[in-house]
Amino acid sequence: MRTIATSHPRVAPARSAATALVAAAFMLDACGLASAQDGEARRNYFDDPFVQATDGLPGCPVPEGPLITLQEMRAQAHGRVDRGTTCFRSGRCRLPNAYQYDRELVPRVRLRIASDERYAGSSVWLTGQRRWIYLQGCVATQADADAMERAVREVDDVEAVIPELMIGTSGVPRYRVAGQDAAAAPAASAGRP
Repeated sequence: MRTIATSHPRVAPARSAATALVAAAFMLDACGLASAQDGEARRNYFDDPFVQATDGLPGCPVPEGPLITLQEMRAQAHGRVDRGTTCFRSGRCRLPNAYQYDRELVPRVRLRIASDERYAGSSVWLTGQRRWIYLQGCVATQADADAMERAVREVDDVEAVIPELMIGTSGVPRYRVAGQDAAAAPAASAGRP
């Protein structure tokens, strides 16, 4: 008997990688290798790029980055596969999955920010998820925040910029802080793609 492929050949590798990740997580859980406590541990399950672009504003709350629990990973997996491949299927991406851009895109955005003297007095971290760049950290003025957002939008392949920047270092960050209790996390970072 001959098997006929039913999925688009250029989309299948992106789907199968994400599907394998989800399947592995379910297998670990089913085998009892992931305890309830491990399920609450926060990790970068999808290996989203997270880097510091500038470090000129001491005392800025350090973002947690793209860390999620195993349960959150499971909840997001299908949506990420769908959102990632929709870009290619609609003709807006040359790569089969929008998340494949992030590994080379985030370093280019980092270079763009780090090379601009206007941002020397800031401490900013970047996260890349499907060509969306999240700006987290502290800048000296609102004008710096606005200019940084515009500069990042100009980088080729950036689809969206999500500014979660603070003016100065005091106040409540718009992002989840490293080591912060989940109950204290701001709503801005919840449900991220």
